[in-house]
Amino acid sequence: MPKVDLRSDTVTQPTPTMREAMLGAELGDDVLGDDPTVKRLEEIAAERLGKEAALFVSSGTMANLVSLLTHCQRGDEAIIGSMAHILRSEVDGASALGGIQLRTAYNDEHGRFDLDEVRSLVRLPEKFQPRTALICLENTHNAANGSPVSAAFTTEVAGIAHDAGAALHIDGARIFNAAIALETTAEALVRDADTVSFCLSKGLSCPIGSLICGSTAFIDKARHIRRMVGGGMRQIGVIAAAGIVALDEMVDRLAEDHANARQLVEGLASIPGVSANPSLVHSNILFFKLEGQDSVRFRAGLKEKGVLLSGSPPVFRMVTHYGIDASDIDYTLEAVREVMA
Repeated sequence: MPKVDLRSDTVTQPTPTMREAMLGAELGDDVLGDDPTVKRLEEIAAERLGKEAALFVSSGTMANLVSLLTHCQRGDEAIIGSMAHILRSEVDGASALGGIQLRTAYNDEHGRFDLDEVRSLVRLPEKFQPRTALICLENTHNAANGSPVSAAFTTEVAGIAHDAGAALHIDGARIFNAAIALETTAEALVRDADTVSFCLSKGLSCPIGSLICGSTAFIDKARHIRRMVGGGMRQIGVIAAAGIVALDEMVDRLAEDHANARQLVEGLASIPGVSANPSLVHSNILFFKLEGQDSVRFRAGLKEKGVLLSGSPPVFRMVTHYGIDASDIDYTLEAVREVMA
């Protein structure tokens, strides 16, 4: 029986080329600034995203936390989406550790804001209100069907932020998925953002790691904050080597994951008792609901057949990634049909 793990693209395994690169990586002490492999990864990341500098951190959550702590002072406010990963899945680190107030703007099913609402949420420069220091976008938007957010929309949000004297940070955990989906480049999607973070350990298939990209001055300050939150790492080039391979070899193949996700959601939509909307799926994440079915038995039945998924019943999530091919999609759809029957 095959095992088809669709819980997340974080379950990916490093490629053979990554393993070879990790084994032979040239190492140094990154806290002391002398790991050449990390430096090379940071240079490549900054260049790919069109920013001056980059900083390697251990996770996407740390990348967002360090970015918020660098942009904001205690008592400042950041405007984020109502379905943002920062709000839903990062244990409120910005508030708990940084004293940053998070103010939410409604996310639609495509992960976008109502621009007029965002303008209305920006605080006026009055002494009795917190300062709006930051606006955060997410691209692709995890909880909004993995939707990519266009460069044009990002430019509009950046304009609102900059007119208010605030910065724009993009949680670009899957920014390369967005670029593939929109047939553009990651650099074009983040051109008007002050900072962007992206994950190596999701669709790019690395075992660990994320990058923060921004100005040299910002990254210098972020490096200090990284140390504060325990993110200083030593011979980390052994992991950074996989990131270099990922940026060289794993970006264009994300199109395969998107094609598999489309095949999967179209198949699910054809199964009685499953509610799925193919028009919402543009990258590698899809959500679906059950109609009149026992969600616990459904999940258990799929697990017995080797198919794993995530979500909070009655809404389930499946994510395609490196290691999942078209035959796995066919097997998954047949498993769902059998369980539903």
